[in-house]
Amino acid sequence: MTEEKNTSVWNQYTETERQELETLNAGYRDFLSRCKTERESVEETVRVAEAHGYKNLCDVIAAGQSLQPGDKVYAVNMKKAVVLFNIGDEPLENGMNILGAHIDTCRLDVKQNPLYEDGGLAYMDTHYYGGIKKYQWVTLPLALHGVVVKTDDTVQNVCIGEDPADPVFCVTDLLIHLAKEQLEKNAAKVIEGEKLDVLVGNYALKEDDKESVKAGVLKLIEDKYGFTEEDFQSAELALVPAGRARELGFDRSMTLAYGQDDRVCAYTSLIAMLETGHLRRTACCLLVDKEEIGSVGATGMHSHFFENVVAEVINACGTYSDLALRRVLANSKMLSSDVSSAYDALYAEAYDRKNVAYLGRGMVFNKFTGTRGKSGSNDANAEYVGELRRIMDKHNVHYQLAELGRVDLGGGGTIAYIMSLYGMQVIDSGVGVMSMHAPWEVTSKVDVYEVKKGYTAFLAEA
Repeated sequence: MTEEKNTSVWNQYTETERQELETLNAGYRDFLSRCKTERESVEETVRVAEAHGYKNLCDVIAAGQSLQPGDKVYAVNMKKAVVLFNIGDEPLENGMNILGAHIDTCRLDVKQNPLYEDGGLAYMDTHYYGGIKKYQWVTLPLALHGVVVKTDDTVQNVCIGEDPADPVFCVTDLLIHLAKEQLEKNAAKVIEGEKLDVLVGNYALKEDDKESVKAGVLKLIEDKYGFTEEDFQSAELALVPAGRARELGFDRSMTLAYGQDDRVCAYTSLIAMLETGHLRRTACCLLVDKEEIGSVGATGMHSHFFENVVAEVINACGTYSDLALRRVLANSKMLSSDVSSAYDALYAEAYDRKNVAYLGRGMVFNKFTGTRGKSGSNDANAEYVGELRRIMDKHNVHYQLAELGRVDLGGGGTIAYIMSLYGMQVIDSGVGVMSMHAPWEVTSKVDVYEVKKGYTAFLAEA
């Protein structure tokens, strides 16, 4: 049900619903705290999927088994993207109900030759990932997450800075006393990309030796974490805000955490998928990488991973043909599960208040995204929006329709336009987020609860 902007959804809940809301959000905070990279998110998705009876599609194919209604399978792409299927009673050619979110987030990636010493200090060189305000990333405690792959193919998992006993890292900033020239720069230039290097050491291994601080850092890394300077060349390491997701506000009504764009929609999509039972129509949950940099690469939505896996599923159902694949994709319906900007009274001038998402008002549908004249947008059909309204109303899901912000101010995109290329019905739907792309973002517990309800209803009804 759509809500008036001044209507509190929270006050409409029963005590049982409030308990369900708190349980869901506690699980969500735990997910955010433990899964700060796409690899960690995929690993956790596979773990919980298997616990709910999902089988690896590769194992099913290798065993020569066929898929029947009620079967549940998953497939992983390079440990950075994952897709789940719950096979329904109807022929696959009738299409699927798809929830699609992304699990990559803005961060600082460590370069392949990162370590250097200057002025008795050791630094790691970084390259930022995604659209960030670079000045927001200075003087924060940062944790190092990722993997190091050695030449003998062994993989060393890295997570430093999350345990209270761990050290953390930070990007330094110029002291205010000497910042006159810095403060005269515009916000895009106050902190430049090449200044986002991370401070990692100060203790000299040997007095007066050249680069002795760097040498000391390398010795510590090798002794404690098991890899060498050369191993950085085949590593994927990211610096992210250290610390757990927290409840926000005196009333604990919100969540403050890193990476809520778009893990809030990924988590709720996954939970909705795991809660589905036997279905009339096949359900699918797709969690992909690289959306923040244009959905490129082998693990992004522009790759053929999803199409290839769907072909394998059709084949395992015994009905594969190129025409069948085209029909499955064209007849599918999708919620592009991605976040929307939420109204912030401190920056009211950035929004059209009649067409913006508000925290605590429920699930958000964005009929179109893009920039200015809807450039780069998927613009959902009115018939599809009407169908979704019917489904949400039937299941008592609180929802709102919104745009990103003022028409000529800027814009953004999701994976919706890519999936629409198959001819399927697609609309963006998710949760309103404040301070989007900042190191710490804000969501409402109410919206997390309502969007999970909406995703569950969609999988069962569309």
